[in-house]
Amino acid sequence: MDRLKQIETFVAVAARGSLTAAAHAEGVAPAVIGRRMDALEERLGVKLLQRTTRRISLTHEGSAFLENCQRLIQEFNAAEASVSAGGVKASGHLRVTGPAGFGRRHLAPLVPAFLARHPEVSLSLNLSDRVVDLVNESYDCAVRVGDLPDSSLVSVRLADNRRLCVAAPAYLQRAGVPRHPSELSRHHCLTLSSEASQTRGWAFLIDGAVTHLRPTGRLDCSDGQVLHEWCREGLGVAWRSTWEVQADISAGRLVSVLDDFAAPPNGIYAVFPSARHLPLRVRLWIDFLKHSYGDPSYWGRST
Repeated sequence: MDRLKQIETFVAVAARGSLTAAAHAEGVAPAVIGRRMDALEERLGVKLLQRTTRRISLTHEGSAFLENCQRLIQEFNAAEASVSAGGVKASGHLRVTGPAGFGRRHLAPLVPAFLARHPEVSLSLNLSDRVVDLVNESYDCAVRVGDLPDSSLVSVRLADNRRLCVAAPAYLQRAGVPRHPSELSRHHCLTLSSEASQTRGWAFLIDGAVTHLRPTGRLDCSDGQVLHEWCREGLGVAWRSTWEVQADISAGRLVSVLDDFAAPPNGIYAVFPSARHLPLRVRLWIDFLKHSYGDPSYWGRST
């Protein structure tokens, strides 16, 4: 049995949530899809799917394998396109969306270089903190930061993203350096206002478990960029993403604290509706982002 077909079937089942839906999309009987999945699991020697009469869910091993399979299919399609099109250049209009703060720092500055490489491509960039519906709003690709909800969208992990506690050297000299997350109650913490924050608080790894705290302070704001500026001015401790503060840490404008308690990283992802027949311009944009973010020196540059 074709190994690539098994992998494509696994991705389809994971995206659609059932053997029947994947079979209907391909125009084959559900039993055919079932046999392919059985053969794949037997060949790998690991359970990828938990199957019940009502639903299908991924095992831990299945979730890890899915990301690699999605990337493999994307790269395979890109390799085919590069030769089947006779080396044709990317062209057409590319519609991209991403979070406002991240997009200003790490999407918009990369656009000129991408367009210079691909002069026949035009690009529209939408920056918004709402979750854009890619299919109904006709976007080719979104960049999203954080844990992704379950969906039928395809994702490619572009980079890791950590959340760090940071403060200006002047503040730490004045207020002292916290040695344990519990000591944040004695510090001025710069927090997102309650109406802006959808998170469970600041996350720390304490005694082997992720623990969420909700520090308080004299200042809060609904805009993360404002918190970042207040932190640089020495007004308190903030919990920010590495994509926002790494350049300041490298330059000495901010210092990370409580690093021994940092929670595991989440990700920065490119998300798109389907890997099948993905336009070359979209593949090249995703590859360009992955290459840029994969440069170890990228995140420490001033932005």
